[in-house]
Amino acid sequence: MEEINLYTLLFLILAGFIAAFIDSVVGGGGLISIPALLFTGISPSAALATNKLASSMGSLTSTISFIRAGKVNFKFVMKLFPITVIGAILGAYVVHFVSAEILKPLILILLVIVAIYTIVKKDWGKDAKYKGLKRKKMIMLIIAIFAIGFYDGFLGPGTGSFLLFSFLIIGFDFVQAAGNAKVLNFGSNIAALIIFLSMGSVNFVYGIPMGLAMVVGALVGSNFAIKKGAAYVRILFICVTILLIGKNVLNYLHVI
Repeated sequence: MEEINLYTLLFLILAGFIAAFIDSVVGGGGLISIPALLFTGISPSAALATNKLASSMGSLTSTISFIRAGKVNFKFVMKLFPITVIGAILGAYVVHFVSAEILKPLILILLVIVAIYTIVKKDWGKDAKYKGLKRKKMIMLIIAIFAIGFYDGFLGPGTGSFLLFSFLIIGFDFVQAAGNAKVLNFGSNIAALIIFLSMGSVNFVYGIPMGLAMVVGALVGSNFAIKKGAAYVRILFICVTILLIGKNVLNYLHVI
């Protein structure tokens, strides 16, 4: 049993590092970490809860890295931080009463739009063009951030991509958008984690080692993105978005 547990932990540590490397930049790490946790035999609800613990540790690390590199518009993002937290708490609460299945077709459509738009607009996000927002656009952004926070608490996969896309729309470059998105993603992760902790769903034996691996993966991934710049983040963003589309199609068709 000890030998099996050791191999299981090593497997989760490797999966956590790879997931955080990707998630630290464009989100989508759950594509790797959640299946890895499910592979250990724990229940789906425990896997989601444990993933929130590990991913919160990783997202905090990448958030700090982006802030230290000056890639976060801290004053602007902190205005949105409470909104995404409230949305995530509400989403995590509502999911107990409403099936998450109702959102899957909509999320699939939105991911396809995000992928097509990003691929077609080749120079989009290359340079920063953000110069502030007028009241109408700010209200629209607040609604979008609340909805994404709600989605993260309610379902989750693709949250980082939607947040990054939101900041690209208003004029940030890919690296700045990734930094801003990671701050908000950390907020929604923590909010959902609090709900899961109150329900006693978190497996700390798996979550803490995986989380420590995510800290390292997030540190390496975020620093790599900061050094490589917008072109690297754009390619990774497109790849992860396409993978998310594929996963959602298979889920929708009940293949996986």
